[in-house]
Amino acid sequence: MREPVTVCPPRDSRIAFGRTCGRLRSLQPDHPRVYACAAMAEQGKRRWWRLADGIREGRIELMYRRHAAEMSNADIAAEVVATALIHAVVGRVMALLVSEGRAWDPGLENLWIHTDNDGGIDWAGLADTTIRVVDGDVLAGEPGVVALPCEPALYVWLAHRCEPALSLIQHAMAHCAGLSERRFWTLVGESIVGAATYVPALARTNSIEGARRGQAMIAALEERGLPVRRTCFVR
Repeated sequence: MREPVTVCPPRDSRIAFGRTCGRLRSLQPDHPRVYACAAMAEQGKRRWWRLADGIREGRIELMYRRHAAEMSNADIAAEVVATALIHAVVGRVMALLVSEGRAWDPGLENLWIHTDNDGGIDWAGLADTTIRVVDGDVLAGEPGVVALPCEPALYVWLAHRCEPALSLIQHAMAHCAGLSERRFWTLVGESIVGAATYVPALARTNSIEGARRGQAMIAALEERGLPVRRTCFVR
């Protein structure tokens, strides 16, 4: 199979993204990769794989089998892997949404995953680093920034971009680990609520506004038929 071509955006279009990720890295200085993403135009490909390719190539199953071999409970191993993948798709972008009301594109074809020496996920990257903002944002009009007409439009767009990646991960986890659909989407909801809870404290921003943005994102996913509000523990 031929290597997919990554189109590198112009360097000046990545300035806003670079500054954004600088702020996200500062949320946890001892662990700067927790919330930030990398611009793939600035990265080598060692230990990087595109999420869409990784699902087709069985990388998620391999991650699960490695974790299951090291843990005493295979169900917990499944949740650990699912949570890491969910964080890569939606948890990281929620940190930006909660703290600044902005978002990058977490779409399936845009997202890359970086693994550490043990095969665990320790970073995520983006081929297209364009930042989406709401009309009137101070970043509107800068290179690498696209303004949407209103805040609800941002949530609708973000939910639309997250769904394909999350759905394919859900199917992969069900196939290789037997993780139930309901439990998977509960983990998605927990990732969103977690970001809405903890990021405002780290960023020293308004916690009420953060919670509102988190609930708005959950509502946008629910409108797409995804059961992210279900909190009962079901496998």
